[in-house]
Amino acid sequence: MDAKLLEQLLHDVERGRVSVSEALERLRTLPFENLGFACVDHHRHLRQGFPEVVFAEGKSLDQVKGILTSLWAASARILVTRLAPDHAEALGQDFPEACYYPASRSLTLSRGEIPDQGRGLIIVISAGTSDIPVAEEAAVTARIMGNRVETVYDCGVAGLHRLLAHQQLFRKATVFIVVAGMEGALPSVVGGMVDRPVIAVPTSVGYGASFGGLAALLAMLNSCANGVAVVNIDNGFGAGHLAALINRKD
Repeated sequence: MDAKLLEQLLHDVERGRVSVSEALERLRTLPFENLGFACVDHHRHLRQGFPEVVFAEGKSLDQVKGILTSLWAASARILVTRLAPDHAEALGQDFPEACYYPASRSLTLSRGEIPDQGRGLIIVISAGTSDIPVAEEAAVTARIMGNRVETVYDCGVAGLHRLLAHQQLFRKATVFIVVAGMEGALPSVVGGMVDRPVIAVPTSVGYGASFGGLAALLAMLNSCANGVAVVNIDNGFGAGHLAALINRKD
């Protein structure tokens, strides 16, 4: 359950607006609600500061809808990743607050304006246009978690002047997310330019010898630049979540 919603419920009980039995019924699903096909973790926001994120790939439309219905009853913000466009269109009929991002196949739900929870700016950089879907997943994740995000796309090492043109913007960042496929060199370059954490995201973009992103992953793990950490191949969500934790005010 969202911490603010829980706090409001307790205040309503204190003021007599909600009975103890009604409040108990609302809290009955803590710490999780068993839907049969999924155990929805309503306690995650209290433990980690953000509700359970729904990974939609491999789930049926009914399963995603059931999980969203459960989460939306107790959460102020929700993120769904890897959601097919046709499923997003269908869910929009039941959740008018939903906002779908086709590039990253992500969907968000928010009750009102998202509160600013970041202490600075997160900059997401992609090496190529083909890396944008993963970069967008990172950006959407960081934004729904309450962060200011700027994106800089298609500035890989094959044309390094494109990256250098943004140095003034880079000085404003608290943390960087750098997304690259092929040989995965860009995070090392950025890591050598800045004095902030760099989260490297290898993508599966590349020709045969890139081995579905493995070449980029190994290159990033072997980076000689300081302050570079690496998430798994195509894991834009993981990078966005980590960046949000690094950037969090408290």
